[in-house]
Amino acid sequence: MTSNAPVMLGMTLPDVDVWSERVTVALGQNPSVFSGPGTNTYLIGTGPQRLLVDPGQGMPAYISVLEQAMERCGCEGFQEIVLTHGHPDHIGGVRQVLKRFGDLKISKKPWPGVDEAYDLELTPIDDGSVIKTEGATLRALHTPGHAPDHLCFMIEEERSLISGDNVLGVGTTVIPAETGDLTQYMASLERLRRENPSCIYPAHGPKIEDGMAKLDEYIAHRHERERQIVAVLEDGAAHPMDIVKIVYASYPEALHPAASQSVTQHLMKLERDGRTRRDGKDPILASWSLS
Repeated sequence: MTSNAPVMLGMTLPDVDVWSERVTVALGQNPSVFSGPGTNTYLIGTGPQRLLVDPGQGMPAYISVLEQAMERCGCEGFQEIVLTHGHPDHIGGVRQVLKRFGDLKISKKPWPGVDEAYDLELTPIDDGSVIKTEGATLRALHTPGHAPDHLCFMIEEERSLISGDNVLGVGTTVIPAETGDLTQYMASLERLRRENPSCIYPAHGPKIEDGMAKLDEYIAHRHERERQIVAVLEDGAAHPMDIVKIVYASYPEALHPAASQSVTQHLMKLERDGRTRRDGKDPILASWSLS
């Protein structure tokens, strides 16, 4: 079916783009159902040594694109690598960058049980941590929900926001059924709103020119999704994928498995609120009903 829903499936972006005097983006060369055109990797600062935020997934074509971005903005090397969170399309390219540019400091909020798989020497950062480079100051905001270790970063000089996966350029964020938490995610969106960002640099998709409008849209969208899910439960749907087929009917079917994770998170939030109950331990396979 043809979909008019706002999704990144099939979207393309330039390999290299300059989004402000201190923000250059190199596309991670890893397009997929989950990542859209690919992971936006950011060169931050104005000097010869920049911060590299989220160096992608480690795709073979990425390094040449990164080098093009460096040439485009006058970057000669990297001060350090900064990570928003530990999902593979954000941390998976670190070792590739180290092989090309040598040892670099890697700053990340710890995610015990996940970080160890990458066998990297990480420098812990957390909410309120400040990372400075020539022309730019990043302030970390712990914004869990999509991932427990997720950090966003305010660029203080611009009052702009590097949003990681918490806010996307097009469409909405998947809240993983096993490691996400919709209640935390909603609190994180409210936290970001209080920062009053001018614009948003997302991990996937184009630059968001009006940061506050996008955050308002995201919050309203989640509330509307909850209302839709409750209505579908009232009509007798019971399993997350059955709910997806109704609520996400206008979306490409390739996105339905990802949508089922977010639907499951909504059901679990409603369960915590005392509004749903389930028959079955595994939330994504359980039968759900209203309490």
